[in-house]
Amino acid sequence: MNDIRNQEREESTRTEESPALLPPVDVIEDSGGITLYADLPGVPKEQLTLQVDADTLTIAGNIVLPLIEGLESTHAEVASPRYHRSFTLSRELDTDRVGADFNHGVLRVRIPKKEHALPRKIAVAVG
Repeated sequence: MNDIRNQEREESTRTEESPALLPPVDVIEDSGGITLYADLPGVPKEQLTLQVDADTLTIAGNIVLPLIEGLESTHAEVASPRYHRSFTLSRELDTDRVGADFNHGVLRVRIPKKEHALPRKIAVAVG
């Protein structure tokens, strides 16, 4: 995929000060751009951050899992209370027109291609 590069290796080399889960992400590319689907269960919209800085897209979110009053957790398989993932974007993508929506723990991010990178038909003259 030419339009986006996962920075998972960079994420795994972060310091131990800020451990984070890597949310699973599906990336779908079509002729008009790319669409990312990130699974972020337990993250309310108010705790979600989506940022584009130069050619880097960053998704971050804090997990909020309320406990029932009077109950105490005896086992937790999720050790980190947050998600964090970054991607390097192609210069062919128009980062000024990024759109996103968040529904039932799934973040959908649409990044269209710049006008010059879109496929176009060429008229062929006869004669």
